[in-house]
Amino acid sequence: MKRREFITLLSGATAWPLAESAQQSALALIGLLSGSQVGNRSLGAIRQGLKDAGYIEGRNLGIKYYSADGRFDRLPALAAELVADPAAVIVAAAPSAALAAKAATATIPIVFTIGADPIDLGLVSSLNRPGGNVTGVNFLVKTLIAKRLELLRELMPSATVIGFLTNPANPASDSETKDVQAAAHTLGLNLPIVNVSSERDIDAAFASFVRQRVNAVMVGADAFFTARRDQLVELAARHAIPASYHIREFVAAGGLMSYGANLIDMYRLAGVYAARILKGEKPAELPVQQTVKFELAVNLKTAKALGLAVPDKLLVAADEVIEGFK
Repeated sequence: MKRREFITLLSGATAWPLAESAQQSALALIGLLSGSQVGNRSLGAIRQGLKDAGYIEGRNLGIKYYSADGRFDRLPALAAELVADPAAVIVAAAPSAALAAKAATATIPIVFTIGADPIDLGLVSSLNRPGGNVTGVNFLVKTLIAKRLELLRELMPSATVIGFLTNPANPASDSETKDVQAAAHTLGLNLPIVNVSSERDIDAAFASFVRQRVNAVMVGADAFFTARRDQLVELAARHAIPASYHIREFVAAGGLMSYGANLIDMYRLAGVYAARILKGEKPAELPVQQTVKFELAVNLKTAKALGLAVPDKLLVAADEVIEGFK
């Protein structure tokens, strides 16, 4: 991917640059900064949140998209490019992207979408009154990681050893690791933890899980892993290790199961906040929103290949049951 990538419409047509500079100047510019590729469904949700407030791409709105493709070291330079453009509002997906944007500007409004605690990360001073130029949408990883482990245990009630894959380069990694360790202790599970920060490390991590005879693996909620979704799903299948992920896109690609925030709702809310800021509201006075929509996805084809019978209770609870690979 080029260092600077203009966002592509869902139809596949390029939204930027526009032909006439006069037309460009009439548009409000939203900059989208992400740690990994944001899917078309999520991009559509941001557009919908903006459209509901009267901002329509190509008419009175432009969107530029910058993705680090899971390489967090690229984010500061990408954030600096957005500030130089400059964007009227920056939407930052993932903690590293939000921190890079905050470091790059103290004046351009920033709307984040993250699972980590924004106060602990230093993004805001308060959830109710964020202060500064940053606000956004938050989902509680602590609650989700415990629930995800419970669901995996429900699918595999005899499991005693669950491996956890985490990326120490992610500023939210320490907090997420502590949360999953606490959840594992409550359930009486042994939790081998493997740190990963490169593609080569991912191969070695699964080899380590095989040696440690894990019953299953939980993959951390991380843009680095999202960018390497296919690699993770393929390795889990090759080694016949049941794996749980944080978003449904892994399950659509052949992963076993996922439980996490509804990304469509989260990105729509981010679009709504970006629109409110464009209309003059200040991020310092917009409370951090807590998304309350979560989704469970299960891939029956993968479960069958692993020799797992999915309990009826899980199937009934699932928001999406996939019977193949998309």
